[in-house]
Amino acid sequence: MEVITSSEPQAQRQQLSKPSTPSALFLPNDLKEQLKAEEADVTSGSDDDDDLANASQTASQTASPTITDFSSSSTSSSSDNTECDNASSSSPTSSYPTSTPSSPVSIASKPSSPSPAKPAYPLPPPSNPLREILPIDLKTPDRLIPRDSRLIRLTGTHPFNVEPPLSTLFEHGFLTPQNLHYVRNHGAVPPSAVSGYSAGGGAATEVGGMTEEMLNWSFTIEGLVERPFTMTVRELIGEWENVTYPVTLVCAGNRRKEQNMVRKSKGFSWGAAGLSTALWTGVSLSDLLAKAKPLTKRGAKYVCFEGADELPNGVYGTSVKLQWAMDAHKGILVAHKMNGEELHPDHGRPVRIVVPGQIGGRSVKWLKRIVVTEKPSENWYHIFDNRVLPTTVSPEESGEKTPDMERTWRDERYAIYDLNVNSAVCEPGHGEVVSLRQEVYKVRGYAYAGGGRRVTRLEVTLDQGKSWRLANIDYPEDQYREAQDGEELFGGKLDVSWRESCFCWCFWDLEIPLSELKDAKDVCIRAMDESLALQPKEMYWSVLGMMNNPWYRVVIHHEGDTLRFEHPTQPALMPGGWMERVKKEGGNLANGFWGEKIPGAEETVVEKEPVKEISIVDDKVTRLITLDELREHEGEEEPWFVVNGQVYDGTPFLEGHPGGAASITGAAVQDVSEEFLAIHSENAKGMMPTYHIGTLTPSALAALKSSSVSDPSLNDPNRPIFLHPKTWNSAILSRKETVSPDTKIFHFTLSHPSQSIGLPVGQHLMMRLPDPSKPSESIIRAYTPISDGTSELGILRVLIKIYYASPAEDIKGGQMTQALDALPLGKTVDFKGPVGKFVYLGQGRCAINGRERKVKRFVMLCAGSGVTPIYQVLRAVAEDEKDGTECLVLDGNRVERDILLRRELDELVEKARPRGRCRVKCTLSRPDDQWQGLRGRLDRVMLEREVGRPDENLRGETMMLLCGPEGMQSMVQEVLKEMGWKDKDVLVF
Repeated sequence: MEVITSSEPQAQRQQLSKPSTPSALFLPNDLKEQLKAEEADVTSGSDDDDDLANASQTASQTASPTITDFSSSSTSSSSDNTECDNASSSSPTSSYPTSTPSSPVSIASKPSSPSPAKPAYPLPPPSNPLREILPIDLKTPDRLIPRDSRLIRLTGTHPFNVEPPLSTLFEHGFLTPQNLHYVRNHGAVPPSAVSGYSAGGGAATEVGGMTEEMLNWSFTIEGLVERPFTMTVRELIGEWENVTYPVTLVCAGNRRKEQNMVRKSKGFSWGAAGLSTALWTGVSLSDLLAKAKPLTKRGAKYVCFEGADELPNGVYGTSVKLQWAMDAHKGILVAHKMNGEELHPDHGRPVRIVVPGQIGGRSVKWLKRIVVTEKPSENWYHIFDNRVLPTTVSPEESGEKTPDMERTWRDERYAIYDLNVNSAVCEPGHGEVVSLRQEVYKVRGYAYAGGGRRVTRLEVTLDQGKSWRLANIDYPEDQYREAQDGEELFGGKLDVSWRESCFCWCFWDLEIPLSELKDAKDVCIRAMDESLALQPKEMYWSVLGMMNNPWYRVVIHHEGDTLRFEHPTQPALMPGGWMERVKKEGGNLANGFWGEKIPGAEETVVEKEPVKEISIVDDKVTRLITLDELREHEGEEEPWFVVNGQVYDGTPFLEGHPGGAASITGAAVQDVSEEFLAIHSENAKGMMPTYHIGTLTPSALAALKSSSVSDPSLNDPNRPIFLHPKTWNSAILSRKETVSPDTKIFHFTLSHPSQSIGLPVGQHLMMRLPDPSKPSESIIRAYTPISDGTSELGILRVLIKIYYASPAEDIKGGQMTQALDALPLGKTVDFKGPVGKFVYLGQGRCAINGRERKVKRFVMLCAGSGVTPIYQVLRAVAEDEKDGTECLVLDGNRVERDILLRRELDELVEKARPRGRCRVKCTLSRPDDQWQGLRGRLDRVMLEREVGRPDENLRGETMMLLCGPEGMQSMVQEVLKEMGWKDKDVLVF
């Protein structure tokens, strides 16, 4: 990629498609000095700093009727979580807090003028630095991030997906404090975004508020552009025109809990506070793209964004249309400040995308790449998230891997971009009790629309839609349009006066006599935007539970001389809400009448579909088999085994079993119910009736379960070999060695220091643990250790990638890997083996299902933790001076830190003689600029270049060894077959 610096004149860079306004880049004085590498250190007591402080104090005392003064009710102390210091106010709804972040209002066009007049627009609530790590986060990957304990966790401890209490959100008014802003994290915050972040933080306008590391954070603008370039945050702040916009971000799952009450979707339960508003400072994306010059004549139509977060399905990424990104009216920002402060790690530190008017899922955090493309993003999260599929698609159907379902997910008609019109009641709050002695009650709440459209009306009904009344609407966003020409805030120009688009929520209220509320069963509201889009009465249920926007209904309960109000739901697993109550009472929430009984109508009862059980028996087989008959088939030629009391003949599958013949013969005359059911797929279970030959007699089954191993030596702790194919043996977990954020080497101590593992090269073993959720059951998985299975004594080392749960993505994580990661040191784990169809015998000799073969060259293709069996074979070749077998390893990963056993692989290459006999090549699908290795995936282009087609004169002398994720294995197998490689020459571990 061509790298273009950002040193060209400012005038050349500002090719804006918006009205011309006075521009002068405002930077806090200390940050200006910091950006001058050759200048002296800045002193903290400058006159300029005093001017800034005076301006800040003046600006922070602005009065406005649109912001609730929460400070007047606070008696702040160092130990509580209140949002500001004590302040007095004559009216709780007429003043701002008395302190603000330390970036003041500035009139850029009049640098020599005295302190500016008081701004007439809302300023952020005072910053409340978070200084402590919450105990709940200490055992998570986010253990270095301070957070506000008031936020409601929607996906358990981790990942961090939260919303503030609705009442707390509303009390803070138009602008939400950064520490109470909702958070949507698909996984752990990238460690690079946490580096150098101090609990308590510091505004970006203060010396040291943004560290050198964060200022040097870079992202690229690339793809179908004439001038790709890389930019640092330092350049973004110092060399480009910055702007400050008020923007409301809304999660597409806002109010999803209501859908989950009707029918469980695949998403977790957001309440009605999955939205927040802040002042965002950054550079217009249209400016950056104008410099890059998208190649529209070559088909450029989309702009893709990618972050730095490492997730189960790759980094988070998405896209928007290029025409939107180039339109300054859309206001899309590359932002580095939030309410005048450096971004918190949860909010994208140090730089993120902010897309006004669209769902929050388009505003990518921890920005690393901006890519102009011909088609929408191919990122997993763009395709399989943030969509409203047809309501006919069930959760079960959505997970089917069929061509039709794949096309449905990829259909851009179902992708969500603009927000839909929505609203909620905030006062009265859920459970609020009001005395009937009052004359009136002011019902209040919020509303918003998408795509820059204004909410034009909010209607309230007390008779379930028979009649409506209009509420008052207040638009605090409009106050920013009154800013003086050239006025700056937090180092960015308040560039909104010329724009008619609405980027923010609005507030509504309506005074209702208590006498009318007393006679009503409920209060329902609906909003309409300027396109005349209206909130519907009925819910549109969809499998992801997104964009839920039916009327917001609050039920009124009459209790003596008071009224109690009940909202539809409470977020996450919190109990409460009329929907939960009605459902428990047997009401049908989908009957179009909120679950209430409709006079004269019969209720429809929806029966749950029974769980489909896969039969592993042939109902036509009636043969009874005795224990003596079973024991006649203990050999390797006709092995019989038992699952759930049923007898199966494994002979026909000796050749085709993925685990090799040893997996079958090792199970001969064994009750393998536990391991079979634990590790085999539904497809494998569906094949079992073909091999079913009879039922073990009750006495035989009892004898088999109670019988001990015939060979007493296998129970002897002093035996020389640890593993046995028919017996589980225990080893003690003695150490966990972290090698990457999601990978560890687990060390197990064997029975005695001189005990050999007993694992041939290329074979794997079975590992068994009790299931933490079902202690009576076990989890069993196969792994290839990195220990030398024949020469290493007393210790067993296993490299394991841990698949952490991600409730936000409906990903349960790895059952075994998470259980093993949580297992305390000193506990025992059971092992059995060896199993597997491949054994490397040395010096080019290998055996496949017991049949020996000679090869001259191994081409070993792997990815991720699939490197472990490859490492075993490479080590056996490299450490034997007499072994002349050539080896080529192609190891594919996403980023450099994902490469496992890299040092060990390099050492083996150095050890192999003659030099060049063994080679290891690593390729990255997402390399950084410093990466010197191969780039790209293990696709056809790379395989043809690095491996080549088979030589007709040397057929059978090269063997492919393949291990990695299932998708990668399938793709590589298909490509190799198309290149002419025979199935017998390709072995998948």
